[in-house]
Amino acid sequence: MPATAPSPRTQIRRKPQRGHYDFATVAAIVDAALICQIAFNEGDSVHCLPTACWRVGNYLHIHGASNSRLTRTLSGSDCSVCIAHLDGLVLARSAFHHSMNFRSVVIYGRFVAVDDPEEKKRVLAAFVEHVSPGRSALVRPASSAEVAGTAVLRLSLDEAAAKIRNWGVEDDADDLAIPVWAGVIPLRMTAGAAIPEAGCADMATPTHRFPHATEHESAP
Repeated sequence: MPATAPSPRTQIRRKPQRGHYDFATVAAIVDAALICQIAFNEGDSVHCLPTACWRVGNYLHIHGASNSRLTRTLSGSDCSVCIAHLDGLVLARSAFHHSMNFRSVVIYGRFVAVDDPEEKKRVLAAFVEHVSPGRSALVRPASSAEVAGTAVLRLSLDEAAAKIRNWGVEDDADDLAIPVWAGVIPLRMTAGAAIPEAGCADMATPTHRFPHATEHESAP
């Protein structure tokens, strides 16, 4: 992937030093997500809807009912997808310099339908693995009717930009003597205790994918 923005609309203009355009960084942020936000235009209005997402190769994938508005509208239409992870609250000595540590990706392009039934099955199995590693080998696979009734769309990551902040406080020198605590409060998404269905209490608890923040070298 190029070190510069792949297109004018992915060029990061506000604090460009936080921008990253390489595939490895973009893919890592996408892989840490279970939900994305999709902005699109339909008729005389604009919409932004959340939906589950996962990556296979160079593509972000989503799925839904074949007759849903989201899947019907997105297929072949321009859209923008955003993924963001909040990693910490940055508390400064001044109100102005409070901030947040985060990792985000914005992707532009057009979703394309995955129509081949066998490819759809492989991609949907990858979705199950993304949510709960190892689970696709344990559960009943989707039937032919279920696959036919499910729309799977993919969006290339070729036109994407990542933005990251992962450091501490940036107070002005004149504020350093203010007697108030300053620093970073890390935030993480964690899983609670599993709640089994009837008859499942003695079975092995599945694993879940809740990735922690990743270290990333970057200048402020």
